[in-house]
Amino acid sequence: MTAVLPSPSLRWIAVWQRHLLVWRKLSLASLVGNFGDPLLYLLALGYGLGRFVGNMDGMPYVTFLASGIVCSSAMNTATFEALYSAYTRMTAQQTWAGMLAAPLDIDDIVMGEMVWAGTKSVFSAGAIVVVATALGIVHGAQVILVLPVSLLVGTCFAAMGLVVTAISKSYEFFLYYVTLVVTPMMLFCGVFFPLDGLPPALRAAAELLPLTHAVAIVRPLMTGSWPASLPLHLFVLVAYTAVSYAAATALARRRLLA
Repeated sequence: MTAVLPSPSLRWIAVWQRHLLVWRKLSLASLVGNFGDPLLYLLALGYGLGRFVGNMDGMPYVTFLASGIVCSSAMNTATFEALYSAYTRMTAQQTWAGMLAAPLDIDDIVMGEMVWAGTKSVFSAGAIVVVATALGIVHGAQVILVLPVSLLVGTCFAAMGLVVTAISKSYEFFLYYVTLVVTPMMLFCGVFFPLDGLPPALRAAAELLPLTHAVAIVRPLMTGSWPASLPLHLFVLVAYTAVSYAAATALARRRLLA
């Protein structure tokens, strides 16, 4: 099949609205989880482990950790939405098939799924920012910019996850992606410790990954400063998003329309 570049229309907004209406029915439980998980991480690791670690990169460890958790939470939220939820809509519920019967195409559906998963990342990241601010962990007006950055980060990882969803034959297939891609990024991309502590080869590999660049943007914003090399970090995230979106639409088109 000849590769076709995606050309979404504004009809993807209807897909996003549909998912928002469904989410509203379960929003209370979702929001409790968004606030509860970061609070546990910050208390257990930030304050508990932080007592032994002390300062890291010139800031209290709880502050260092909070900025990293914002990014990992955005990644995890978008990834699981793009994997499990999107796969359920595509297969078990046949929601995608119903959308294709409407005036929507694959490009619109994938874009709507992608932006919706990014929106959920804003919810989870915003909850962490609220908790961290209430605990006096973060400072500076720049912290408000974490929310649009979280949308970009979530959209990026959603696009990557949708590539996996488009080729997956079962839910079990997702374990490969989570274990081999998502978990290593959470561990080696600066969430829990600086990249300086890694061997040179591993550090060079980590610097190619999108989560590293997300952390490089968010951490300064949560500590009252501005990110260095901001255009580079944004370019990497946008590039991952664009390439993954193109791949996801091509694979989904081949799967559903071939």
